[in-house]
Amino acid sequence: MNVVVLIGRLVADPELKYTPSGVAVCSFRIAVDRRFKSESGEREADFIDIVAWRQQAEFVANYMSKGRLVGIQGRMQTRSWIQQDGQRRWKTEVVADQVQFLDKPKDAQAHDAEPISEPEPGMAAPLVPNSDIDMDYDPFAEE
Repeated sequence: MNVVVLIGRLVADPELKYTPSGVAVCSFRIAVDRRFKSESGEREADFIDIVAWRQQAEFVANYMSKGRLVGIQGRMQTRSWIQQDGQRRWKTEVVADQVQFLDKPKDAQAHDAEPISEPEPGMAAPLVPNSDIDMDYDPFAEE
């Protein structure tokens, strides 16, 4: 089983490129906080490389930017290549199947603006918290 679920903040704006055959590919890095603090009392983070393809790549490049909180669901992948000097290099990254907003853009937060408009069909929608959910409700409990 190869399933990765991450929540983190983009450390830089995503970079969108196209393959020679015209397929969109977007690479970006997120910082994921660790659950514990270091011996010095500071919180540490892991920096994880993410790759999105096709419509998901264009969605990320068009709507996400440095500092945004995102949720990623995908799979871990390792690839290798040989550099010009003959050295073999390896890279492990997460290939994103789903990318979702977990916050509002800073402009919207500052001005209490309308929520982000709906993305095009087939793209991941922003995750919107629902405060009306009764977390104690059990649909399988006998009444």
